[in-house]
Amino acid sequence: MMAQTVENVLQALAAGLLAGSIYGLMCVGLGLIFGVMRVINFAHGDFMMLGMYGAYYLFAALGIQAVAGSYVGPYIAILLAGPLLFAFGYAIHKTLISRVTGTRTASLDGEGHYAQLILTLGIALVLQNGGLIIFGSVLASIRTPLSSSAWEIGPFWGDFVSIFLNKSRTIAALVSVATIAVLAAMITRSRLGKSLRAAADNPEAATYMGIDVDHSHRIAFALGVGITAIAGGLLATNYPFHPYIGLEYVIVMYAGVVLGGMGSIIGAFWGGMTIGLVQQLSTLVLPTQLQNAAIFVVFLLIVFLRPQGFFGRVVERT
Repeated sequence: MMAQTVENVLQALAAGLLAGSIYGLMCVGLGLIFGVMRVINFAHGDFMMLGMYGAYYLFAALGIQAVAGSYVGPYIAILLAGPLLFAFGYAIHKTLISRVTGTRTASLDGEGHYAQLILTLGIALVLQNGGLIIFGSVLASIRTPLSSSAWEIGPFWGDFVSIFLNKSRTIAALVSVATIAVLAAMITRSRLGKSLRAAADNPEAATYMGIDVDHSHRIAFALGVGITAIAGGLLATNYPFHPYIGLEYVIVMYAGVVLGGMGSIIGAFWGGMTIGLVQQLSTLVLPTQLQNAAIFVVFLLIVFLRPQGFFGRVVERT
């Protein structure tokens, strides 16, 4: 009995880490947009949905499955969906989001936040209903043989305690961590990353230093969309999806960003990781239907004890 309990807890921890890494990647995409632009993007979950369908059609319809096979092909398609949605996010920002963000917002009521909320909500509705028209309501998934097989680690306690890691979820977790590592290196070490940080910290000073703040915002928005598209593709290898799936995850993304600390990219990752762990550990004592309730109970407790989040700072703006 004791060995079974230990095995269940370890299995839930492992599943939570694997799921949390993908949630963390989603949250990083949203956290990048908010951290640089200070825009609350209600359409972010629907950009993730487009990433899922982008990876799905790249894999199934454009011949990647035939060329690379069912093992490697899905991940090639997922990584290609990132640049595809980067270009789409860049175009959306240039044509729509830029009208209510950046240097234009100084003359707008509420610094453009009211218009941003309505605009991103409108984009979300268009993407959801447009997706329903184009893709249909039938559930889709990116099939890979890895989804139905697992690696065994152990046994640890005689012949009783072992951990089974789903191969598809493990690879998805590794891709997520690698993507975040590349993004962190780009943000901290490249000239583009310095421009993004300058535009986030002090847009006016950045402008005086010759940085195109509006262009930096456009790159940040496109990067956030592309990163979340990759996360959506990784999620699609394990779960079926439909055009309204963004609604199921956008609240989770915001909860992760708030838990990590508004404006902190690394904090957003750990916020998503926390949500994954809570979601899986809650299944040990609660029905599956109450997973989201458990997430937000823990969310409220953490926010009550540390309102600025794990990596947020208490600052006084002037």
